[in-house]
Amino acid sequence: MKLIEKIKDRSAQIGVVGLGYVGLPLAVLQAKTGFSVMGIEEVPEKVDQVNQGNSYISDVSGADLREVVERKRLLATTEFSALKGCDIVLICVPTPLTPNKEPDISAIVRVTQQLAQHAHPNMLVILESTTYPGTTEEIVLARLTEEGLTVGENLFVAFSPERVDPGNPQFKTHNTYKLVGGVTQTCQEVAKTFYEQSIMKIFPLSSPRVAEMAKVFENVFRSVNIALVNELTLLCDRMNLNVYEVIDAAATKNFGFMPFYPGPGVGGHCIPLDPYYLAWKSKEYDIHTRFIELAGEINENMPYFVVSKLQRILNQRCLCLNGSKILVLGVTYKENIGDPRESPATKVMELLQQEGAHLTYCDPFAPNLMVGDQKYKSQPLSPTALQESACSLILTAHSAFDYDLIVEHAPVVFDTRNGTKNVKRHRERIVLLS
Repeated sequence: MKLIEKIKDRSAQIGVVGLGYVGLPLAVLQAKTGFSVMGIEEVPEKVDQVNQGNSYISDVSGADLREVVERKRLLATTEFSALKGCDIVLICVPTPLTPNKEPDISAIVRVTQQLAQHAHPNMLVILESTTYPGTTEEIVLARLTEEGLTVGENLFVAFSPERVDPGNPQFKTHNTYKLVGGVTQTCQEVAKTFYEQSIMKIFPLSSPRVAEMAKVFENVFRSVNIALVNELTLLCDRMNLNVYEVIDAAATKNFGFMPFYPGPGVGGHCIPLDPYYLAWKSKEYDIHTRFIELAGEINENMPYFVVSKLQRILNQRCLCLNGSKILVLGVTYKENIGDPRESPATKVMELLQQEGAHLTYCDPFAPNLMVGDQKYKSQPLSPTALQESACSLILTAHSAFDYDLIVEHAPVVFDTRNGTKNVKRHRERIVLLS
């Protein structure tokens, strides 16, 4: 097959639609593999940054990006017409939720409509955006075949979910198992051949729907287990037990247990969103996924628990939350990355605003943050800032924080991430989630 030959000799032209946390690392990987890559991105500022070799994604080094740009292996544009010259198109656009927690796949629909205008015979189209089972065939395939192309003959369509773990130094795109589900066996063969050029481990599946389900299930698994340990935290708080000690004790078992840890909520681009995609789709089959929805409810209530416990901490010190200065430490959704998407810290800060607290924050990875209609700027972590606050509230446990300094100078530290676990002195100043 001609397309497979072009893939193997690296003459195939690659188009990556969406140059965010998924698309840009993928585009750079394909360019480093030897393909010519065209990145299509709606945000002009991102296009300019890519073409200048300036990375805005923590998992893409500036040196790697500059190398492929200077070698003319990667070029970015806002023009969808560039897709007409591409043999392979990878769709990596955001799939958020609506305010009613229903799937918002408008970006996929918009890209597919644009792609249909430039689709041509012998094109491979792969959706990487996380979505509900059925999207690839019901949305992408249905629209592309309206143009007279025949799937499995001169059009090849597959779903291969992104599995990006921002900030993970060990597992990147190239060494993480790649799930691939083609619409037909030929689609599967073409897509698998493509990914084999740059990714070490390919796991073929029988259909896009299986791949779509596997992706959302991965994050449902995490959501449910995090919810379980968060609920355990509430109980341990009432029973005056240290939940971290309980988990570490359970984790000594050599089989049948996997430790998860509590926190002020869940964040990022997957765990707070993906379970709702599956819960929404399940209603089409008269199945109500009560377990999934309950897990979401528990996790979403954690910011309220944090604020309630903070009020108790201040009350015990004859202080009121209204008017108190609270120093928030860490606002990104995960330690050691600069991604604030769906961060529970934002919700906690919104609730603290409503209670009249005076907020400042420190986060070396997030210089600015919008909470509601108020813009905050990260402040330096200093003994004075700690001493002047009624409480230092750790919401993201960045390794860059000097926890000994924090505990030494803060009147009280409410640590929702167990970041102070190695601090030996002044333990009486530390309050954990339970």
